Amino acid sequence: MIEGFTALYIFMLAAFTGYEVISRVPVILHTPLMSGSNFVHGIVLVGAMVAMGHAETGIEQVIGFVGVLLAAVNAVGGYVVTERMLEMFKSSKEDRG
Repeated sequence: MIEGFTALYIFMLAAFTGYEVISRVPVILHTPLMSGSNFVHGIVLVGAMVAMGHAETGIEQVIGFVGVLLAAVNAVGGYVVTERMLEMFKSSKEDRG
């Protein structure tokens, strides 16, 4: 099991690395990159459900529920963004005439 300070260190390292990677992505590539990584949102959702399943106290269950809720919103939002992005590339019937 990971101890508290080790988990905090890993979290801070992951947050810093993620920030550095995303901040260097050009704006024109950001939406396609995020839309293409929707599978990551699903993995986060599964991880949140597993963590909630191991919750023992009431506060752990509440935090787990919030984690599952946020992960689900993140996953659905990723697919909504992908759908909207793909709609931008479809030609309308008015353009053909």
